[in-house]
Amino acid sequence: MDTLHKAAPCFLPARILLPAPGTPLNPWACIAVDQFTSQPDYWRRAEALAAGRASTLHIVLPEAYLGQPGEEQRLDRIRRTMADYRKHLLTRVVDGFVYVERTQADGSVRQGLVGAVDLEAYSYAPGDHPAIRPSENTVVERIPPRLKVRRGAELETPHVMLLADDEACTLIEPVAAVKNRLPLLYDGELMLGGGHLRGWAVEDPDLIAGIEAAVTALGDPAAFAARWPGAAGQPPMTLAVGDGNHSLATAKAYWEERKAVLPPDKQQTDPARYCLVEVCNVHAPAIEIEPIHRVLFGTRAAQVRAALEAWATANTICVSPGSSQQFTLVSADGEEALGFAGEVEPLTVGTVERFVQDFLRHNPGVRVDYIHGEAAVRSLAAAGGVGLVMPPLEKADLFRGVVLGGVLPRKTFSMGHAEEKRYYNECRSLVDNATPSV
Repeated sequence: MDTLHKAAPCFLPARILLPAPGTPLNPWACIAVDQFTSQPDYWRRAEALAAGRASTLHIVLPEAYLGQPGEEQRLDRIRRTMADYRKHLLTRVVDGFVYVERTQADGSVRQGLVGAVDLEAYSYAPGDHPAIRPSENTVVERIPPRLKVRRGAELETPHVMLLADDEACTLIEPVAAVKNRLPLLYDGELMLGGGHLRGWAVEDPDLIAGIEAAVTALGDPAAFAARWPGAAGQPPMTLAVGDGNHSLATAKAYWEERKAVLPPDKQQTDPARYCLVEVCNVHAPAIEIEPIHRVLFGTRAAQVRAALEAWATANTICVSPGSSQQFTLVSADGEEALGFAGEVEPLTVGTVERFVQDFLRHNPGVRVDYIHGEAAVRSLAAAGGVGLVMPPLEKADLFRGVVLGGVLPRKTFSMGHAEEKRYYNECRSLVDNATPSV
């Protein structure tokens, strides 16, 4: 199954590695390294669970430890453990995809497909329009520390989650419908309240062909133009980054380093050209896209209200309740439903964020915090803050904001709670070229 020597979609089958059957997910699988960065106790508990046992925790560097004493020693241990795992522990191979089901805290089941993306089809450079796009601005300063882990690594294990705008359910759901005839790879509880995880091998040629056809159709130029008339003439987008934006950017940066020293024929097969990810359907019921609200401190509602009027006028729009971009101003004095007539950004949150940044520039004593949940906003407002409550995000809004606005404004949405982020589980070799897949 050689997908590299023909025109291929941006999401591909891969040679996926797993430990032997019966290896317990607790503690083998560990949570994404960018979680609990201010809670080192979480990582101490995880390390206690994984001590002396096979665990992906031993091949990743939690960001709570970035820049801390002993970082180089940790990196050395990680590389040695990767080499050992690749040779002796990761004895199961899936040539294709892995269909996964994650049971979350509320009982909902999040479905996904693990495979590889071609990093030639992804870019985080502003103004680019690749098939795979970041959903938020990439802070390039966050890449170098992650590159230190990627350089010299023999394995990768993903926490990157990409989203497909697949309202017709053509990509993942057909595989889910036949999961009972697929080989079960793992089935168990994740450590420290992560919920339940099951995975099945997808190696059947017909299923793989169906996945590739669905990915191709999602990136069809005519269908893209019909869905997004405002982006007419723009190359189509197939997938958007839902989580792990800077991890994918790091893989891209490393690939660009590698590509610069490789002859063209080697570039086609070098494993660094690809990155293992999980793809989910943004329209699936278990995918929750929640808005992130703003709370201003060191000001009063009347000052914010007057500044909103002045800023809107300066941007040739106006503040008008009942208009398309609606939000709510919340303070100890009460609540007021507002809106912008006219758009500065495609999404309300983008227009509001533009105002907030302008307000902070002109009021250096004011600060902003980004808050999950309306109840928390109202509690802070009652204590003296001024809240800007964002409207609910429609799932298609995520794609609309990326397609029409380039990327979403910072702190636009949250996708699940910390414990529901992807856990490291499946692996892929970054040094083996002679593989039947990627």
